Amino acid sequence: MFGRGPKKSDNTKYYEILGVSKSASQDELKKAYKKAAIKNHPDKGGDPEKFKEIAQAYDVLNDPEKREIYDQYGEDALKEGMGGAGPSHNPFDIYEAFFGGGAFGGGGSSRVRRQKHGEDVVHTLKVSLDDLYNGTSKKLSLSRNILCQKCKGKGSKSGVSGRCYGCQGTGMKITTRQIRLGMIQQMQHVCPECRGSGEVISERDKCLQCKGNKVTQEKKVLEVHVEKGMQHGQKIVFEGQADQAPDTIAGDIVFVLQLKEHPKFKRKFDDLYVEHTISLTEALCGFQFALTHLDGRQLLIKSNPEEIIKPGQSKAINEEGMPHHQRPFIKGRLYIHFNVDFPESGILSPEQCRTLETILPPRASKHLTDMELDNCEETTLHDVNMEDETRRRRQQQQQQQQYPEAYDEDDEPSMPRVQCAQQ
Repeated sequence: MFGRGPKKSDNTKYYEILGVSKSASQDELKKAYKKAAIKNHPDKGGDPEKFKEIAQAYDVLNDPEKREIYDQYGEDALKEGMGGAGPSHNPFDIYEAFFGGGAFGGGGSSRVRRQKHGEDVVHTLKVSLDDLYNGTSKKLSLSRNILCQKCKGKGSKSGVSGRCYGCQGTGMKITTRQIRLGMIQQMQHVCPECRGSGEVISERDKCLQCKGNKVTQEKKVLEVHVEKGMQHGQKIVFEGQADQAPDTIAGDIVFVLQLKEHPKFKRKFDDLYVEHTISLTEALCGFQFALTHLDGRQLLIKSNPEEIIKPGQSKAINEEGMPHHQRPFIKGRLYIHFNVDFPESGILSPEQCRTLETILPPRASKHLTDMELDNCEETTLHDVNMEDETRRRRQQQQQQQQYPEAYDEDDEPSMPRVQCAQQ
């Protein structure tokens, strides 16, 4: 059983709308469209529906494929999508593409719609060092503006907007004021009537869903994937997901990673650093302890046989640092900085000290003879706080800069000199 072709419908309507014959050339179609479009443009007081019909007719007849389908099967075949012919374009877009925009002085719907780039929206995303070591995903709910689905971002029921007469479609107003005699200052500001759009929509024609604003609010959930090895300050970008606006390319939503301080580990590039305090006994005789890593693993840390750990000494473990970003199988080093906790004074008796001297290396200083001791002056050692000493020294330098005459050549502080007032 053979399928029948599409039913033939009217195939002369578009030619009649443009006022041309079915054998009209491309040049004749363009001339006819130009004449009819200018005459019926809404900004010149024309009928918006008639303007749409003219654009529809030209859109079909100017396309060889669409015109052939229309000539054979009529308008219904185009509506059914035969031959890949989709819906017609916006009539104002066709008009501006044909004329290049600005046919009526650059106002209203006939203005050139140059797409500008919308602003990016930047958010701070706090992450832990554990997140950057293991990788994680975070779901965030955001609100943004999207083009109204009901009016397709036109703001009106008819899809047509008029030119703002307050700014003549420029979107800006200029006010002047006299500063003084013979001098006038001009100031430019956004038109309050159209809010800088250059277009106005009548109250009766406003879209019921967006109230003429052309955009509506949408709540969107974004899943942010934090990859292993990412750095503090690194950006995760969702392209084109920021606020939408008419004739605007939507900006990006950007998440900037902000690392929270970890109580144990510090990061420098792809290396990790941790401090650990051991006793003097452990430093001399050996130690072992378990270190919980950022992924929950327990690492056994122990000293080498007969090794003595010095205060402030560091050791490194290969391949236990941060994973490289996008190459997580490669890792940096884990550095362990050792602090040695010395016993309080008075904890060792003289007998214990003598016992330790038989075990430990001999003292570096030599024993003084009685004669050498008689020639020495007695001194007393005092405990000091180096931070306090540094602060005191800084204050002394500030005083010296403020009162340079109050110090003699030996930089010894003295009382500032005060000149007596003479009667």
